[in-house]
Amino acid sequence: MFGRQAIAVGVVVNLLLLAAGLGRPSAEVASDRVRVGLVFDVGGLGDKSFNDAAHIGLVRAEETLDAQISTVEPGDGSDRESALRQLAAAGNDLVIGVGFIFTDDIRRIAGEFPDVKFACVDFSVGPGDPPPPPNLLGLRFREEEGSFLVGAAAGLASKTGKVGFIGGMMIPLIQKFEAGYVDGVRAVCPTCEVSIAYAGTEPKAFADPTTGKELALAQYGRGADVIFHASGKTGAGVFVAAREKGKMAIGVDADQFHEAPCCVLTSMVKDVDVAVYDTVLAVATDKFKGGLSEFGVKEGGVRYVFDDRNAAMWPDGARERVEALSAEIAAGLRTVPTVPQ
Repeated sequence: MFGRQAIAVGVVVNLLLLAAGLGRPSAEVASDRVRVGLVFDVGGLGDKSFNDAAHIGLVRAEETLDAQISTVEPGDGSDRESALRQLAAAGNDLVIGVGFIFTDDIRRIAGEFPDVKFACVDFSVGPGDPPPPPNLLGLRFREEEGSFLVGAAAGLASKTGKVGFIGGMMIPLIQKFEAGYVDGVRAVCPTCEVSIAYAGTEPKAFADPTTGKELALAQYGRGADVIFHASGKTGAGVFVAAREKGKMAIGVDADQFHEAPCCVLTSMVKDVDVAVYDTVLAVATDKFKGGLSEFGVKEGGVRYVFDDRNAAMWPDGARERVEALSAEIAAGLRTVPTVPQ
């Protein structure tokens, strides 16, 4: 497993953000306050996951770089586009969209405001898509790799040989989580059964705890004793079900142990906070560079959680097995699928 500073190293290499310091402010920071506007993804602030991680990075930039920050929680799709345009027109130096659903809007608006810098977390790139314009940075993560590792943990910890996966919106991004998770389970437990469910096909599927609970109860009822969710705020319902049934659950995007201390085996963490912070720092130090930057296990961009709080849930030898698999991925000796097999 790799530490949080590793993603900062990756950002340095890929974005030329820092000469040194791994995310700490330096004397190079401009005297003028950098202005940053951020638009949250579906579920908004308080999801204890993806959006909150981005907000942590933004607040850190405010506290350590003296950045002037503002945030918007959009409603429907048109609100997202208007929020991006409003922040760009308001004189912000950097505008950040949190989530793949911003991809088309932020690409278009970046073209309309060439003097404003933009960044998009989970920027989506399809076959034949042109590269981002020079004032747009697409931050991408190899979620399938981190999901593989928590899948291996699930397969090793399961006593029933049955585990589950609950996604939010059924889209290629979330199917990367599914693909990695299933591959990880099968790597350590070829006979394990994996149940798959999604909360819906619209963005609101990431903000539906009631459906999350219903899906989790159904999987636990069929014998699953570990469920990994990749569903934003919908995952709150998964944790409720885990607590009620005394079963295990796996968090996503952030360390979600606090959601169900009785039951969270591990979490698949994406260090979105570090990526957001270092992007602000790049603007503040005049080292911003548009394009694409991707982070996986090797760069420390995705990782799993193991510590004294959840160690008792892990069987003997499981941590060492998962660490060995992590090392294989980092060394390029194991490739994790990005689509369900």
